Amino acid sequence: MRNPVVVKVMAVLATVLLISVVLARIGWLVDERQDYQREAVASVQQSYAGAQTLMGPVLQRQCVEEWDVVQGSGSERRSGVARRSFGLQAVPAELVANTKTQADARYRGLFKVNGYSARLELQARWPQLAALQPKAENAGGRVSCQAPTVWVAVADPRGLRGAGIQLAGRALELQPGTGHATWKDGLHAGLPAATADGGALELNVVLDLVGTAELAVVPAARRLQWTLASDWPHPSFGGRFLPVTREVRDDGFDARWSVSALASNAAQTVEQAGGDKPRLAALDTLAVTFTDPVNPYVLADRAIKYGLLFVVLSFAAVALAETLARRRVRRVHPVQYALVGLALALFFLLLLALSEQLPFAAAYGLAAAACVLLLGSYGRHMLGGVRDGWLFGAGMALLYGLLYLLLLREQTALLVGSLGLFAALAAVMLLTRRLDWYRLGAGGTEPA
Repeated sequence: MRNPVVVKVMAVLATVLLISVVLARIGWLVDERQDYQREAVASVQQSYAGAQTLMGPVLQRQCVEEWDVVQGSGSERRSGVARRSFGLQAVPAELVANTKTQADARYRGLFKVNGYSARLELQARWPQLAALQPKAENAGGRVSCQAPTVWVAVADPRGLRGAGIQLAGRALELQPGTGHATWKDGLHAGLPAATADGGALELNVVLDLVGTAELAVVPAARRLQWTLASDWPHPSFGGRFLPVTREVRDDGFDARWSVSALASNAAQTVEQAGGDKPRLAALDTLAVTFTDPVNPYVLADRAIKYGLLFVVLSFAAVALAETLARRRVRRVHPVQYALVGLALALFFLLLLALSEQLPFAAAYGLAAAACVLLLGSYGRHMLGGVRDGWLFGAGMALLYGLLYLLLLREQTALLVGSLGLFAALAAVMLLTRRLDWYRLGAGGTEPA
């Protein structure tokens, strides 16, 4: 193959393939660091507390029914007593929850875990307690019940830092565990036996709770109103119900939910007798996740996805400068293309390393500035002129700026990227509109 242009194109394509392997390896490194971060989150959750889901307060009453049974006939006729145990649950008719959270970040080495501390104030009201009145299911059944209790379930009880339940201004004695067969983690307190026979009941509950990543509330009430105020500026609202109102600011957010039993089956699931109960996390929830949108590993991974396109555009800029020069310049050797490509690939490695030590914007700026200075200085010698070299550096700075814009504007990344590529193609077509490609293939460099 004697055509020097074809030989050079093949060499540059081989260089692009080599650089793509380097970028893939850096991508694997990003995945590895993300795995380390997930291990750090798991480690903190094991020794601190995990994501928290709260349900309650709920009234509970344990009952036993006994009835006489007769078995056999004649001389084998025997009489005895049968027994069944069952529990009665009563969710509040109205539950008002006010919550304030503060960020409490935890670290494992370089890795940050988004923790929080929360204070929850709950006001629960039962206008009547018909759900706690037992009914015999068998003829001649005799039902006896224990004094009712009130319980609050949490996903991770290690996060309970303090709690209090008051009935008519009197603090109740708290015990660990809920006493429920399925939702066991939490706390409970005994109520006076006469409570079940009375009318309306109102309880005030205060919880100091810590956790990581997420806070959720199960709407186990006929009507729930939950107000949450936090100093975390980047909430992600999830669960089955979004807030009715929300205000997100630079210094935090406020949100309010309102859910009735007509929209959620959580209250019915809690009160139903018998049957398998779903896990706490499987119930309907109102949830907020304390996310960190500037996750260096996520952004580095997104940046690497543009890496090959970045290299191709840079090589196209070098080839265009070499081809359109009106004076004879140094021919750019494939080895020089390879060095430029490696410098571009090392940008992503620098970005990853610096972002673990610095805020992402500062890390990106330092890595980009270092690469632009290196490529601009090298381009001056590679292209044979100071002006050409620094124009090449300015073009690289423009590419780095475009890449940063793509990383920050996730929702409009496709639009910005498409417009950028269109502009690049239009510039190439405009600059080469008078180029005689046949003459170029024969070794000429002057525009026709």
